[in-house]
This record gives sequence, structure tokens and C-alpha cells, in this order.
Amino acid sequence: MRHNALQPAIGAKTAAHRFGRGIGSGLGKTCGRGHKGQKARAGGYHKVGFEGGQMPKHRRLPKFGFSSMTKLEKTEVRLGDLNRFDPNDVVDLGSLKKAKIISPRIKKVKIIATGSLRQALIIRGILVTNGAKKTIEAVGGKIE
Repeated sequence: MRHNALQPAIGAKTAAHRFGRGIGSGLGKTCGRGHKGQKARAGGYHKVGFEGGQMPKHRRLPKFGFSSMTKLEKTEVRLGDLNRFDPNDVVDLGSLKKAKIISPRIKKVKIIATGSLRQALIIRGILVTNGAKKTIEAVGGKIE
């Protein structure tokens, strides 16, 4: 094989369209743009999503979804998770973070009545549901 004999495959390279070069080219006069209208003009085009003045789809359809910023600051803790603590321990926000039950960025916690509690604990500075309150007090724990 010789370098001077190399050439691209047939059909791999096509000639560029030469617009506006006479009637015989097939792309003369209007250059394939049709007659009049915005798309026929030089520089006459529109932005993405433009629908000719009609209210565009991205504006006429309703928005949906919402992400609350406070969702990242509060969480729930199940009664079953509190079994990691020793009997008569004080459970507060700091001790929950230390035990890695909640993440460090959490600022508010609520204990919910899911699971069972096997030992008496002292709950301090944490919100508790009514069902969880009954369970904690039934085991001998206190809520402060």
C-alpha cells in the first residue's frame, strides 16, 4: 500500500451544499428556506422552547415537587433504637448523635412509638408522641 494511493471510502465525503448559486443548483434564489417568514430571514430564528408566541409548554404545565429545607434538620427516632442505651441513661440530642442514631446536622428529634423499649430511660429535651410516652412510662422511664 502506498500513501499516495490512499483515499476515503466511496460516500464517506460529500460535497458541501452551495446555496444561492443559481437555479440549476437546486438551491438557488430562496436557498432552500422557502418564501418569507421568520425562518427565511437572515438571523431570524427563535430560542429553544419558543412556540410562536403561544405560551410555551414549560410555562403552561404545572410545576410539581417541593424540597423542604427544614426536612434536613429534623428526624424521627423509633423506640426500638433506644435499646442501645444502658438502663437509666439520659437520652438527649447530644447522646443520640454520640450513639450515631441521628446525623450531626439534626437539630430536632421526635421519638415515635415503633418497636419496643426494654429498659427505663430518662428522655430530656426531645419531643415524644403520646404512644411513645405511654410506653416509656410503662417501662419505668421519665420524660423531662
